[in-house]
Amino acid sequence: MKDKNLLTMAIESSCDETSVAILRGGRDVLSNVIASQIDVHKVFGGVVPEIASRHHLSNINRVTEEALKEANVKMRDIDLIGVTYGPGLVGALLIGLATAKAFSLATGKPLVGVHHIQGHICANYIEHKNLEPPFMALVISGGHTNIVEVTDYNECRILGQTRDDAAGEAYDKVARVLGLGYPGGPKIDKIAREGNSHAVEFKRVFLEKDSLDFSFSGIKTGVLNYVNSEKQAGREIHTADVAASFQQAVLDVIVAKTVGAAVKMKKDKIVLAGGVAANSRLRDMMKEACEKEGIELYYPSPVLCTDNAAMIGCAAYYKYRAGYTDDLTLDAVPQLPL
Repeated sequence: MKDKNLLTMAIESSCDETSVAILRGGRDVLSNVIASQIDVHKVFGGVVPEIASRHHLSNINRVTEEALKEANVKMRDIDLIGVTYGPGLVGALLIGLATAKAFSLATGKPLVGVHHIQGHICANYIEHKNLEPPFMALVISGGHTNIVEVTDYNECRILGQTRDDAAGEAYDKVARVLGLGYPGGPKIDKIAREGNSHAVEFKRVFLEKDSLDFSFSGIKTGVLNYVNSEKQAGREIHTADVAASFQQAVLDVIVAKTVGAAVKMKKDKIVLAGGVAANSRLRDMMKEACEKEGIELYYPSPVLCTDNAAMIGCAAYYKYRAGYTDDLTLDAVPQLPL
């Protein structure tokens, strides 16, 4: 069979989205069904692992049936099964893994385990059909903030990462402090458009000279201290200004380090990946910075920024083409390194 006709069924269940997708040839998405749990976890202000696992168990069969139906294929037509095996919530990962292994055992189709972050990077291949490595990637989500040098479809290395909170995690915590609710990223992005990003001076944390690592716990504490001091003084808190100032301080560091890494490593392409890659201010700032350095910028559409199975299917396809397969001993690795 020619690679361009290979049909991949992929499963993603690392956190709170249950997703199954069918792809042809790695980049042509025939279906990408996502069952989100945002409304379920909103009342708790964040994802509750045990509840997430139970909802994955309830959703997985229905989502799989919908994905096959939407793609107009049968299980017997599938050539390859891809699945996220880490990092993520262990209970959530196990639901997707058990399903993928069951299908692999029942059909005899090859199984390929996929690193969740590799999947996020691969979302750009779906969006941009002509994109090829090498390039620099900024992976930015609720659990990760990494600057990654991508040298081939299956080869990459982390050049910088967060030492404490991920950027998306900091957004969620600051949104909670400001009373904006969950999930925090989209809410801060929206209200920040109405605010003055220079109204409050929050510290930019660049760490040691030439370091590509990040630290966001300090700015999170800075926002909390500012809000508390303003309340104690009886002064009105302008939420939009605080949100805009917080966001600007975080993104100033992220953009400077990512573009700086690309220039240093002589990369002429940068891709954005992960949930926070949908942030409008991040995209605008990255565009401006990349244009100044003559760097091409790529990012996925919002649906491909969130956790989804299409990106996992793309990653599985390129691993399979390179000769990688897994057997039924494949297990969940919650802290899987890149």
